[in-house]
Amino acid sequence: MLAVLAAVGSFAYQEGGKPIYAAGRKTPSNAALPSSGGQAADMNGAQVYAEHCAICHGEQREGILPGFPPLLGVQRHMTDQQITTLLAMGRGRMPAFPNIHREEVTALLRYLSTTDLTTPAAESSANPSAAGAHPSGAAQLGARLFQQNCAFCHGRDAQGGETGPDLTRSKLVIGDVNGDKISDVVRNGRLEKKMPAFNFSGDEMLGLAAFIHSQEAKAVAQAGRRKGVDVADLQTGNVDAGKKYFNGAGTCSTCHSPTGDLAGVATRYQGLQLEERMLYPRDAKSRVTVTLPTGKKFDGTVAYMDEFTVGLRDANGNYRSWPAGEIKYVLDAPVHAHADLFGKYTDDDIHNLMAYIQTLR
Repeated sequence: MLAVLAAVGSFAYQEGGKPIYAAGRKTPSNAALPSSGGQAADMNGAQVYAEHCAICHGEQREGILPGFPPLLGVQRHMTDQQITTLLAMGRGRMPAFPNIHREEVTALLRYLSTTDLTTPAAESSANPSAAGAHPSGAAQLGARLFQQNCAFCHGRDAQGGETGPDLTRSKLVIGDVNGDKISDVVRNGRLEKKMPAFNFSGDEMLGLAAFIHSQEAKAVAQAGRRKGVDVADLQTGNVDAGKKYFNGAGTCSTCHSPTGDLAGVATRYQGLQLEERMLYPRDAKSRVTVTLPTGKKFDGTVAYMDEFTVGLRDANGNYRSWPAGEIKYVLDAPVHAHADLFGKYTDDDIHNLMAYIQTLR
């Protein structure tokens, strides 16, 4: 199954069906946002949030999982300047908001820094009987912090999410004592795995560790229930047959090389995570060539696409988007080749291909 997630954003349509230029350079030293001339100086940040952000990130900043992360506590891992730049430039599925005024941004930043609101998800997880949390006050605090900062990737119950691993089976968590190992990862992040660093106090770290351990204990107590897939489960195929499929019927070698982009892939990913990336590549960059009615062409990496809008980032990092009905475009999406294989794979093909991919260390 391929999940295609699209963010709903605000785009300023120019008169006469002209292209929409939604943002400037990729790495501005100071994100340039228009001034309202003082008219919005006293604007309520909650109003700004409701107008621009709530549709994706929830009315109470709680996020809409699995597609859109919570913004409760977002300033623990992003500076005000980073948030301002993100608003001006957009990123990934998040569109740019070039017409938001500086005063509105200031009000929004104040709102995002206010005391975290209690959300139903947080209360549920902070309730020991509801979420299996450790009955200590520390674990209740940790449950709330986890829902706000970690659940987007690791799942509400810490048993894995769209992009983050199952923490209840993590060797690091199992070997952790009172947060001594968990705190290092949380505070320093793992940038190579796209995990940001978080700024938590000592008490907050103890609470977060207590909650994760409570979820680990709850998972272990589920006797007789298979929680996941072990690496050994995915090592039943034939390596030689998998290599033959890779270079032949699977046509994998037309895009990939075991000594190029796939070199060491089995060292970076293991087990189910490796198989998921093999079947559903999430980071495959699609390219699009847009042709305007005038004949002018723009080429770049797809930044946003739905039935109404086509957006790209060009080689200079500029974001541009147009109404889909007013242009012609050609999409080059490598991920489609993986999707096409779903109707052709046999069970043996998948097991054999996985066996071969696991040798690429």
